Amino acid sequence: MNKTVAIVVFAGVQSLDVTGPMDVFAEANRFLAPEDHYRLEVVGVEHGAMACSNGLILNAHRHFSESIEAYDLLLVAGGPQLPFMDFGVTFDGWLREACARANRFGSICNGAFMLARAGLLEGRTVTTHWNDAEVLAQLCPTTKVEADRLYVEDGALYTSAGVTAGIDLSLYLLARDQGAEVALSVAKRLVVFTQRSGGQSQFSPFLTPHAEPTSAVALVQLYVLANLTGDLTIADLANAANMSARNFSRVFAREAKVTPAEFVERARVDAARVMLESTTAPLKTVAYQCGFRDAQHMRSVFNRRLGVTPQQFRLNFAVMV
Repeated sequence: MNKTVAIVVFAGVQSLDVTGPMDVFAEANRFLAPEDHYRLEVVGVEHGAMACSNGLILNAHRHFSESIEAYDLLLVAGGPQLPFMDFGVTFDGWLREACARANRFGSICNGAFMLARAGLLEGRTVTTHWNDAEVLAQLCPTTKVEADRLYVEDGALYTSAGVTAGIDLSLYLLARDQGAEVALSVAKRLVVFTQRSGGQSQFSPFLTPHAEPTSAVALVQLYVLANLTGDLTIADLANAANMSARNFSRVFAREAKVTPAEFVERARVDAARVMLESTTAPLKTVAYQCGFRDAQHMRSVFNRRLGVTPQQFRLNFAVMV
């Protein structure tokens, strides 16, 4: 039986949020019997031609007001300005009803904001683009936002991380529908992995201190970044701030939004990321210069924080030198 996959688009949508998932299901039809084919539909928030954020022009198959079908899968795409956009109560009402009719629904990238404004994320566990995760969490206090996941399944709700993660989610859903062999065949056609290693933290920018630049905490943060090979215990950091250890821990957590130990570990990971990207230094050298006990300790921290080993990270991101 044919399954219908619908994607909601709007002026300013990220084109890859739309075309990535569509290509997964379109390619799948090559490997499926005609009666199992996916039917793809683009639903427009606006009438007529809509310009994507990169200038590509899209024409939806139909306006949302004309869409009353019970889709097998209804996805909403994202876009650079979507966190600041509001499509009105009529659209929000349609989206709630359309998602209730659908067997499965979800979002690509920060399309999660569209679901959020329609009240569809309350009490749910979701993900979105790493750059928008904090804002989404503030918008939806009852929603658990897992910022490092490529995609998250919560019942009939499926959300994916930034941009190309829509392909990861689509391949996962395809494997659920048609089996791993079909998903692998499609992944080979698209020259992508069926399952990528690690979460989206490995793609996010480096550590940004939160404290006010002139505060004692900011001076300690600079001290950490300049002395990564040191012990950097609470006592050391408190001494650098001219505070008692207890008072320093409390003040640091309040101003920096993380504990001192968390800041130190993030700083060491980021320093290692820079070395792995830009040098061919042996892993034990990277570990030593960035303050890890040894290469195995660095590997353990990378696996926990980024979901990949230092060697995998280097293979993914190293600039040829």
